[in-house]
Amino acid sequence: MIVTCNRIPVNPDYADAFEERFADRSSLVDAMPGFISFQLLRPQKEGDPYVVMTFWESDEAFKAWTESPEFKEGHARSGRLPPQAFSGHPKLEIYDVIQSTTHIERASE
Repeated sequence: MIVTCNRIPVNPDYADAFEERFADRSSLVDAMPGFISFQLLRPQKEGDPYVVMTFWESDEAFKAWTESPEFKEGHARSGRLPPQAFSGHPKLEIYDVIQSTTHIERASE
């Protein structure tokens, strides 16, 4: 499994518009083979970037998404923000997941 982290520096004046862009996202990625999950992280500290995280079964699945017509359509649909909405260039990082744990709620006995 891999996780992609796209760190996007957003001008605080455009934070609401940036978040709305993702709230209205087309969700085309959700049906892609090998896709596991999506998370949008809001920074708690001003000046830190937003982080768009996606989890994939493999590098190949992620690459297939980035080369797909759905990728192009999803990014075209999401609407463009003006250049001044960003305080720098996004940075894509890709990691191999080597450990993972999940909390599972247990039913009351």
